[in-house]
Amino acid sequence: MFVGSRQLTLHDAELGLQMPLLLLYPTRQAPHPVAFGPYVMDVSPEAEIATGQFPLVLISHGSGGSHLLYRSIALHLAAHGYMVAMLEHPGNNRLDNQFMGKAENLQYRPRHLQLAADTLFADAQLAGHLQPQRFAVIGHSMGGYSALALAGGEPWYPPEAFKPDADPELAASAHKVAVVHDARLQALVLLAPATVWFLPAGALAKVDLPILMLSAEHDPYTPAWHNQIVLQGVANPARVQARVVANAGHFSFLSPFPPKIKSGGSLPTQDPEGFDREAFHEQLKQEILVYLNLHYLHAQ
Repeated sequence: MFVGSRQLTLHDAELGLQMPLLLLYPTRQAPHPVAFGPYVMDVSPEAEIATGQFPLVLISHGSGGSHLLYRSIALHLAAHGYMVAMLEHPGNNRLDNQFMGKAENLQYRPRHLQLAADTLFADAQLAGHLQPQRFAVIGHSMGGYSALALAGGEPWYPPEAFKPDADPELAASAHKVAVVHDARLQALVLLAPATVWFLPAGALAKVDLPILMLSAEHDPYTPAWHNQIVLQGVANPARVQARVVANAGHFSFLSPFPPKIKSGGSLPTQDPEGFDREAFHEQLKQEILVYLNLHYLHAQ
């Protein structure tokens, strides 16, 4: 199948926030190159959705990132029978990062993933094409936090309170952040997830669903102990399939950048010496598709 695209703007009326969402989906209409900011994707804008009901996948980007940074994964899933919603989190993206490091960010991110799911399930044009009331989430870095919180995780703030040498007053000030949970969430794919907010005992005890968790060998932002928080905290560690990507860095999970952007040398475009991001993403998109087919699509 080919890939259709539809751009939406979601509104959080209660918080006075709005956010762009790019929906990719299966279509029979042939695509052509379309520019989305500095990125080009072969899609058919506003094309008719292919016949059938397709499972929904939401993608949650990292802190200060963009919803367009996971194009290779999203296009591959959409071409193989998934509705893929790429949401840009308000106040924690490349253009507006006002909530970075704040408790509000912990609360708003899962809230807006739920809002995206609610909006899509309620869309009359999509109603006959979505498998009802079930979805999966792919989350990178802070997107991994967002996925775990929505799946039942109970985050605590501030994260500095849980360091071994934390100031006693700061430790005493730590508090649980109220976040939404969503029983419709059926599977997670965590890419170098940020998990420090789930350090307290029991914080992930309500998370009980299939999880594919990939981490990077050379990651100064979410090193190996972040993964251990998941493995030691979820209800059933046997449901977590985890592996370390050899020689990868934290940003290696972002889709390969166009040459013009890559030549600028910004940190997200860089990988450890000898790491081939293009080849890795050819493998990554297939690994995620196989996992979701097995643990989400066919796990009714």
